[in-house]
Amino acid sequence: MDRLFMENGYISLNKMGEELCGDRVEVKPVNANGDFTMVLADGLGSGVKANILSTLTSKIIATMMDSDMPIEECVTTIAQTLPVCSVRQVAYATFTIIKVYRNKDVHLIQYDNPDVICLRDGKNFDYPKEEKVIAGKKIYESLFKIKLGDLFIAMSDGVIHAGVGQSLNFGWERPNVIEYAESRYQPDMSAKAMASVLSDACNDLYMGKPGDDTTVAVLRIRERQLVNLMIGPPVDKADDEKVMELFFSKEGKHIVCGGTTSTMVARYLGTTVKTKIDYLDPSIPPIGYIDGIDLCTEGVLTMGRVVEIAKAYASATTDVSTEWIGKRDGASLISQMLFEDATDVNLFVGRAMNPAHQNPNMPIDLSIKLRLIEDLAKYLEQMGKHVKVSFY
Repeated sequence: MDRLFMENGYISLNKMGEELCGDRVEVKPVNANGDFTMVLADGLGSGVKANILSTLTSKIIATMMDSDMPIEECVTTIAQTLPVCSVRQVAYATFTIIKVYRNKDVHLIQYDNPDVICLRDGKNFDYPKEEKVIAGKKIYESLFKIKLGDLFIAMSDGVIHAGVGQSLNFGWERPNVIEYAESRYQPDMSAKAMASVLSDACNDLYMGKPGDDTTVAVLRIRERQLVNLMIGPPVDKADDEKVMELFFSKEGKHIVCGGTTSTMVARYLGTTVKTKIDYLDPSIPPIGYIDGIDLCTEGVLTMGRVVEIAKAYASATTDVSTEWIGKRDGASLISQMLFEDATDVNLFVGRAMNPAHQNPNMPIDLSIKLRLIEDLAKYLEQMGKHVKVSFY
């Protein structure tokens, strides 16, 4: 398993009055060659037309770059495929390409979008740039070594136009964006969290009424972090020991969900489950404590809330609610470990029926738990996590 992970996230604000965003972000996960590609395209104008142009531009370029085609062919293909505005005679779409080769080098290719910001050790890194003309377009290229912790921020011009004629005279210029990003930077901040911080600032400058489509796309070079979560004991009690050995053989953090599962884990570790009747959230059962386990929570009810948070977080591209970050209830703690900390997730799912759930006053079917796990795995994959689900 490669040590580095390409964590990415983006947020878009639609121009006021538009249902579709004229910006588009296309991501190609690490391929067989070990290369990662992210493209941000800004379509001409706004609305449906801009959305179509940016979608075609980002998909074509991302696909070609992912296949190791030279940038000259990518730009020429775009120029020949998409139209130029007949009235203004300006480009079909502008774009920013961030490609990382084999966890070693980053290739930035920028056409008419605001320059990518690179934060290295939390401070702006002034990377080299070379200008070239391809198919009549002035392109800026950069190629340099990546460093663990590097944060790349790509933007559409809605970011640097934020506040023009409203809260600012000349907009939120790039030096201002850099200063703000540096001030909000934290070493463990996720890519999506940084994108959310910057887009929230843009929305504030626009006074909640964006005058242009505004997109912030972030790539964070981070170390892989494995999180293992177990929920439910095996169907066959004879398999308890084997499953425990497998669970604890995995590196990284360990989460245990459910009363029966917690008891089984504590017995295996030669300890007990300590509980606190401390309802930090009245809708979420309190957490427990087991020596040797990073987090111990109740099962299905807590997991149901985790899946709700996952669904909102994974699908959000225009508005991200992160009120669960910093909270200490079981669902929020699981969410923080899976969504913010983890790059890889192992889900250990026991299919034994819980006798407590057979009570007619509390009808929790096994199929409900399995559906929750299925949904959780799907949303984690949408976030770019590597997920493995094992049933016992």
